[in-house]
Amino acid sequence: MGHRSIISCLATVLVFTGVWDVHAQVVVFSRDELLEYTSLWTGDRFPDGRPKVPDDIIERMKNVSVEEAWGVLRRHGYNHQFDGGWQTTIKDPVLVGRVVTGVFMPLRPDVNNRINEKGKRDGRIGAQNSWIIDTLVEGDVLVIDLFGKIVDGTFAGDNLANSINARSGKGFIVDGGCRDLDGILEISDYPVFVRGWDPSYIKDVMLMGINCPIRIGRATAIPGDIVLGGREGVLFIPPHLAEEVVVTSEIVRLRDEFGHKRLREGKYTPGQIDTKWTEEIEKDFENWLKTDKGDEISDEERERLLKGRTW
Repeated sequence: MGHRSIISCLATVLVFTGVWDVHAQVVVFSRDELLEYTSLWTGDRFPDGRPKVPDDIIERMKNVSVEEAWGVLRRHGYNHQFDGGWQTTIKDPVLVGRVVTGVFMPLRPDVNNRINEKGKRDGRIGAQNSWIIDTLVEGDVLVIDLFGKIVDGTFAGDNLANSINARSGKGFIVDGGCRDLDGILEISDYPVFVRGWDPSYIKDVMLMGINCPIRIGRATAIPGDIVLGGREGVLFIPPHLAEEVVVTSEIVRLRDEFGHKRLREGKYTPGQIDTKWTEEIEKDFENWLKTDKGDEISDEERERLLKGRTW
């Protein structure tokens, strides 16, 4: 797949010509292309090239607020990673995992026929929406661009939701619709983010990309991103910034805990705590880490935290 296909997938706009009658197929980023477009990530990868952010970082990410993570991304110039306005299956959802993407477009028969023929030759089974599910592994979060379609845009019902859960152990995100809400709610503590619910089946769409960059509302999602979903919405964190997001959040929470304690004690004024701390307060914080948090935080961890961000 050349750069023309990459650009088309990035923009989710394809100009169909006679060439597509012969070569139309689902756009799938190759390993080399994923390496190129996620080159700032230097850690482990999946066989397909997706960045493999460590499980420990993903587990710690569950305690991070969307606002904390958003602040880190903004400092690095990532201004288009969040989208809100979702309907969710859980009142207080927490969805964290490695992103797998899929993108659909309105159906065009000549192209769709070629996609189905290619899928059959490649051994893909079932309808096109199931093709993406078949790629999932443990810890993946499926993120689908269905261009906001709800009526006849229901990506999954209770059967496919159970399949997604069995493969990845995670919920999923659809910029479009889903069906069988009661059945999906039977899956315990299962966060699903959708634009709406409808009893119709998915139709008049075609799968144009698997594991390529997609647009979700006002956000851009890349395969291997870490998604952080909460009550506010969903945030897509570039893999090379995931650890910084987690560490920054942990520092902020500890400094907030210390600051609140000292405010309750009346030792400092709000103006002293709610601005850049003096050397005296920083030293007090360092001692507090040793005395109050000594059993929870190792010496190595404490040194790392003390070198972290201050306010």
